[in-house]
Amino acid sequence: MEINDILYSTENKIATITLNRPDKANAFSIEMLKGWVKYLEMARDDEDVRVIVLTGNGNAFCAGGDIDAFKKGGFLQGEQQFPEDISPAIQRKNSLMKNIHRVALTLEDIDKPVICSLNGPAMGAGLDMALMCDIRIASDKAVFAESYVKVGLVPGDGGAYYLPRLVGVSKALEMLWLGETMDAAEALRIGLVNKVVAAEKLTEVTREFALRLANGPALAIQMTKRAVYSGLKTDLRTALDMISSHMAIIAESADHKEGVKSFLEKRSPNFQGK
Repeated sequence: MEINDILYSTENKIATITLNRPDKANAFSIEMLKGWVKYLEMARDDEDVRVIVLTGNGNAFCAGGDIDAFKKGGFLQGEQQFPEDISPAIQRKNSLMKNIHRVALTLEDIDKPVICSLNGPAMGAGLDMALMCDIRIASDKAVFAESYVKVGLVPGDGGAYYLPRLVGVSKALEMLWLGETMDAAEALRIGLVNKVVAAEKLTEVTREFALRLANGPALAIQMTKRAVYSGLKTDLRTALDMISSHMAIIAESADHKEGVKSFLEKRSPNFQGK
């Protein structure tokens, strides 16, 4: 199944979503955003999919929104028809909520691991899209910038939410206020990405990492993800109460029984659970 601006494929329990506008540095269009949400929902609901990988086609990951469409008003307004009495400001707000923000909210609803394979520059909203993922593996040719300030805008796609959770408040504010470009080595140093690899090894390393997760105990991995993100929003007592429920449930799973058995038998576990 394909939408022109974005591609979807599955193999070995891994769903791959590929941004497919290489001639535009994968700057996203309305069609891409709609396909993005659609494919995320497909991967979320497919029980045979255990891991999701997001990457870009060509030399860039994502340059953010399509500037040409932005200038014409098409990007922020999309294909929606607003009544004449709704102000342009409200139209822009509604367009963000109905398009770009749906990607973030759909990702929040996915318990499966989501890996971003950064094959090249991730700028502005493109970087924010990468920050929405759980793990970021970057090519050594990738560069990053929260470039909204360069055009007098705020980070409207979630950067102000995600970035301080990864690099801390002070570093996030520095990046958001200055909009300076950062190389992959610095991104690794501050914790913006998990790994940096040679460009020619990116696909291989991403696939190996994804396969390790896809072949692991799926229920434990998904429940761990939910516990981590929920824990960022709650108090200690609530977090401990939730994880004790998770522990009680997961202890009855086939994956747990297989894990214990393989440990006692000193062999690699053979996880088959969902």
